[in-house]
Parts: sequence; structure tokens; C-alpha cells
Amino acid sequence: MNASVEKVIKSLPQNLLKRAAFAVKKVIFPTRCLACRSLFHAKARSSKDSYLHDSENVFERVITPFFCATCAFGFLPIVPPICPWCGIMFKSRQGEDHLCGECMASAKKFRIARSVGTYQKPLMDAIHCFKYKGKTQLAQPLGAMLFKSFISCWDVRSVDVIVPVPLHDRKLKMRGFNPSLLLVRHWKLFASELKINMPTIPVVRDVLQKARWTEPQTGLVRKKRIENVKNTFSINDSSKIAGKRILLVDDVYTTGATVNECAKVLLRGKALLVDVLRLARAM
Repeated sequence: MNASVEKVIKSLPQNLLKRAAFAVKKVIFPTRCLACRSLFHAKARSSKDSYLHDSENVFERVITPFFCATCAFGFLPIVPPICPWCGIMFKSRQGEDHLCGECMASAKKFRIARSVGTYQKPLMDAIHCFKYKGKTQLAQPLGAMLFKSFISCWDVRSVDVIVPVPLHDRKLKMRGFNPSLLLVRHWKLFASELKINMPTIPVVRDVLQKARWTEPQTGLVRKKRIENVKNTFSINDSSKIAGKRILLVDDVYTTGATVNECAKVLLRGKALLVDVLRLARAM
């Protein structure tokens, strides 16, 4: 390279160089939408951009590098009025928070459950790409959304231990990763980006075990889901959760059968309380 040209390049701001490199890369290697597989032009993010800084459009910010505009459209966040226990969002947008019929009819073992958005497109597509297609590059942006929900619903000092819902060893070997674990892996980094003085909350992945293989919950009615997960989980080392306030993390809340069973086992292991946080909530 000509010495004068090299000198000019080195004098350019790093941010400008990164944007130029990104533009060249996109011309040579266009982005393919993870949902519909069409080619599109992904919006470049500067080094100062964060998934977390825009509180109103977090989903759009995290998903547009991976989904085209059509597939990224239609995200519906969970907003009041909701059930204060299980966190389901009511179809009617009138009135205040109140218990849903399911929670009135059947008490839950967890204290509260909250979710980021409704389990429909495009969040459903993002979760499917992440879980079933092995697109682990979505773990950090989806984890950022989950973290934003966490800090909006909980005091960061009100949780002692984070427990990802575990997979059976066989399922873990088949999939190669535990989605719930990957979603919380960067939370300390997110707290630092937002300048939140968050204590170190240990992520304990070996205390709750899925000891029995179960068929997928998809397609099962509520009663069958409860039967399917009954006596499925066990505690490996109760000393890690005894007297602790637990945040149980998973991807999708449908009937709540899995997290309710997990909460029951954790409380049996002497946990003080169990709260639940998930990416999506079925309506």
C-alpha cells in the first residue's frame, strides 16, 4: 500500500473506518434474513450504539441486524393491564391489573411471572431461530431484551440467584446449548453499559436438574402439560439455593406448567421464593 494512502487511512476516525468496512462487507456479503431467508441491507450500528439505550424500540434495535423489515414488524410487548401473578396480558386494554381466571382457579408456586412480549410473530420467529435452528448469535440481543424487562420489573438487589430452566442431558446433547443459560450470560455487561450498580448475581446451572426425559410440551393441552412435567425436576445441591430469592429464567410461558413445577422443586429445596422471567408469553 502507498505510504501516503496508509497514513490517510490511519488518520481517519475508527468509527468511520468501521462503517466503511461494514458497507464493503454488505456489498460483498449481503445479509440474509433469518426468518424468510431473503437478502436485505442491515442497518449498521456504531460502536456507541447499544441494544439497551432505546427503551421504546428495544425489539426493533435487537432484531433488525438479523431480520428484514417485513419479518421484524409487529412485535407486541406485554403492557398493563396484566395479571399481577402470572403476567398474562389481557386482550381488553381497559381497566387495571387484576387476577386472571386461571390464577384464581389454580394457585401458582412462584411469586410472580413476567415476560417481554407476546408469543407471536416476530418474537416467535426469533425464538424459533434461536432454539431450533441453532442461531446462537441471537442470544445476546434477546438476552438484552430480557435484561431490560428484568430491571423494569425487579429491583436488582431483590434477586440472589438466577436459575435457568435446565434441559435433560439428552436434549442438551442434541441441541448443543441451553437457550435459557445463554440468555442471561451477558447480564453483567448490560448492567455496565447502562451504568447500573448491580451486584454480582450468580447464575447457577447445576442446582436444578431435569432428571426425566419428557416429550415436547408443544401441542399439549394444559392438563397434559402438567402431567408431562410432573416429578421431572430434582435438586442437585440445595445449599446453593437455601434461603435465597430465585429468578427462574426460560424462553416461553404457555400454561406455566414447567416453571410451576420448577418453582415447586426449588421451594422444596428451601429456596425463600421463586420469581419467573421469560421472553414470551402465550396469549
